[in-house]
Amino acid sequence: MVKHAAYFRDTWAEINLDHIFENVKNMKQHIKGGTKLFAVVKANGYGHGDYQVAKTALEAGADYLAVAFLDEAIALREKGIEAPILVLGATRPEDATLAANFNIAVTVFHEEWLKRAVEHFYGEQPLKVHIKCDTGMGRLGIREKDELRHLADQLLAHENFLFEGIYTHFATADELTTTFYEQQLERFKELLSGLDSLPELVHCSNSAASLRFEDAQFNAVRMGISMYGLTPSQEMKDILPFPLKESFSLHTKLVHVKEIKAGDAVSYGATYIAKENEWIGTIPIGYADGWIRKLQGFKVIVDGKLVPIVGRICMDQCMIKLPSKYPIGEKVTLIGENNGMFVSVDDVAEKLETINYEVTCMIGNRVPRVYKKDGKTVFIHNPLHSLIK
Repeated sequence: MVKHAAYFRDTWAEINLDHIFENVKNMKQHIKGGTKLFAVVKANGYGHGDYQVAKTALEAGADYLAVAFLDEAIALREKGIEAPILVLGATRPEDATLAANFNIAVTVFHEEWLKRAVEHFYGEQPLKVHIKCDTGMGRLGIREKDELRHLADQLLAHENFLFEGIYTHFATADELTTTFYEQQLERFKELLSGLDSLPELVHCSNSAASLRFEDAQFNAVRMGISMYGLTPSQEMKDILPFPLKESFSLHTKLVHVKEIKAGDAVSYGATYIAKENEWIGTIPIGYADGWIRKLQGFKVIVDGKLVPIVGRICMDQCMIKLPSKYPIGEKVTLIGENNGMFVSVDDVAEKLETINYEVTCMIGNRVPRVYKKDGKTVFIHNPLHSLIK
């Protein structure tokens, strides 16, 4: 029987909780005094782990948590998180009572939702509601002032619903050109002007806007990608008000080392042919873990040296070209620091022609998360243990 969390292959992600703590603390000091901070831990904490990140963010001064779906919020409650939680995405009106029973706030963005929720509601405590406004994102939200006012009045008329907040989301706050951002901000202010009174929480600043624009902070901000030490966009790297500390790293170990001859092929399709005698190492990570085939040719770190991935990446393994023979068990760093050399999440994103958000989110649950604090391992999460008796 497995009594403690562990993992049984030599591949793991390390999450530096001290860096998350410092990123949140710095943001709290950066925003206006009295401004509340939502720590966004959706998508399993952007791949870092929802519970450990949430706990650390709250310890660092976050006031609220935010997730994408009701399932994520309930999962946090079941893990012992008692702080206020807001669901940013759509929640079924039939689940309004469930959300209220778990003291979870939900987002409403059209009147039909409220009508159906009223019909199904039988909770003993009121449901907290935030109205979402669409000021240009084109995703979820109310667009017209009259519709917003009518929905707000309906909420206030029902004792089972508490109008706790109102918000919008910026589409271009991470771009240096601010024209569209300014249009969205003015549109949000215009929508707010149609209300007789504002709810307790008014928020529209995501990480990018929170870092850059004081005029968009209102009385709450939502800290997402920057909490994990990642810049919202490459354009913003030179204008950050404080340094962000990357918290995610990814490591594995050599499980096989062999010397191949000139002309020998490596992996599916024989796309890599050795031009001379070469040392090839096999590492136990592949596209089933989110280390996808497009990363062929990307350089990882062995003993402080950058080495390329050669041949096609397999489902569970891939191969690297070593500068010389290395022992089985030698650490290989795919993201993070190794003997003074560093590969960032942004480096991986550049290779994949995507954004850093996607990189950490796509590293799957099959890769255990090892949580570090003060340089020591404080927790290991491996979801596969539910299969072990």
